[in-house]
Amino acid sequence: MSDQDQKPDQKQTALAVNKWQTYFNKRMLILVFLGFSSGLPLFILINLVQAWLAKSGIDIKKLGLFTLVMFPYPWKFIWSPLMDRFSFGSLGRRRGWMAFTQVALFLCVGTMGMLDPISQFSWIIPLAIAVAFFSASQDIVIDAFSREILDDNEQGLGAAVKVNAYKVAGLVPGALSLILADMISWAWVFWITAAFMLPGLVCTLLVQEPKTYGAPPKNLKEAVVLPFREFVTRSGWLHAFWILAFIFLYRIGDTMAATLATKFFLDLGFQLSQIGTIAKLTLFWGSIAGGVVGGVWMIKLGINRALWIFGVPQALSILGFALLAKMGPDPIMLGVVLATEAFGVGLGTAAFVAYIARATDPRYTATQFALFTSLAAVPRTFTTALIGFIVASTGWFNFFLICFALAIPGMLLLFKVAPWNGDQVKTTDATGALK
Repeated sequence: MSDQDQKPDQKQTALAVNKWQTYFNKRMLILVFLGFSSGLPLFILINLVQAWLAKSGIDIKKLGLFTLVMFPYPWKFIWSPLMDRFSFGSLGRRRGWMAFTQVALFLCVGTMGMLDPISQFSWIIPLAIAVAFFSASQDIVIDAFSREILDDNEQGLGAAVKVNAYKVAGLVPGALSLILADMISWAWVFWITAAFMLPGLVCTLLVQEPKTYGAPPKNLKEAVVLPFREFVTRSGWLHAFWILAFIFLYRIGDTMAATLATKFFLDLGFQLSQIGTIAKLTLFWGSIAGGVVGGVWMIKLGINRALWIFGVPQALSILGFALLAKMGPDPIMLGVVLATEAFGVGLGTAAFVAYIARATDPRYTATQFALFTSLAAVPRTFTTALIGFIVASTGWFNFFLICFALAIPGMLLLFKVAPWNGDQVKTTDATGALK
């Protein structure tokens, strides 16, 4: 049948299929593997290692201090210029560093499980720091790689795919590994968990090195100075300040609200078993749904409008915590609050990560992406200690109202950094510089 013989509805269907095939392509499949590889080490530290240490009899004080091993994550921008300047091995600037960090993570995680938590705890600490360091380094290069292989109009969906794969990775150390620990030795559990890094390594070896935009930094000085100079001179110091303020503030409200959520639920009178059961049924699938819906919807909306629309449910979900504080320990309401918060944050995160990707210059992707994501992690890193004092002074209900109020400045900054009718896509010139 010729095109002229096709009915209008058949043509529309064919166009729609072709459009979705354009978006759901090999590049998105690559991001599934790399997003999974990016998330796995963090959840190993948060879930598997802490469970291993707790079951071995490590006291609560040591466990609390052990969380400090994750300090490389908010400081990764310091060494990110090295990954823009140098290649590692013959695989290229991006694939070389990805392969190196993935092999290093496999070996560090597997080796850690062979140690005795009681007699060799002093050896576990540097290994855990190494896992955090190589994990943060892998994040730097995967973020840069994903920014460089995607077209500008694919950044939204690509961010959603990568974020969701990142979250799915938590099921391995948070569920499968803990189940295996009741059946086999911890040493085997750690090596089996470490083996889940291998699909990402295979993907790294099979994919092609992304196109280089412009000339890479010629020396380490250029690798450090040029990314920051380009950012602040792109549209002036003032606009650079607005972007950094937006990155810091856009998710500060929901981040603060969720930081001590478990403590809040316990204070209301929920049992740990209730919280765990309801959270498993709602949090994971709510965040996945939010990420998928956000990524798909962003294709039509564009990143600017998605930040506006998705920021609303992200902020309003905070009020669900305030309502629960008034209602008390209602299990149904707890499920609604957790699902709503996870869905809203899933939407907001998809748009937020896509915005960060778009804000980077393709010539200095690793350094600028690491700077932006490190800045976004600051609220969670430095506000946790203050939250307890705020709650003690105001109570939970008023605390959540404060968190909601803190979400408003980030939304207002959208007038400056992502106007509703502003450009949805940035283009590059022949040198790779943003126009």
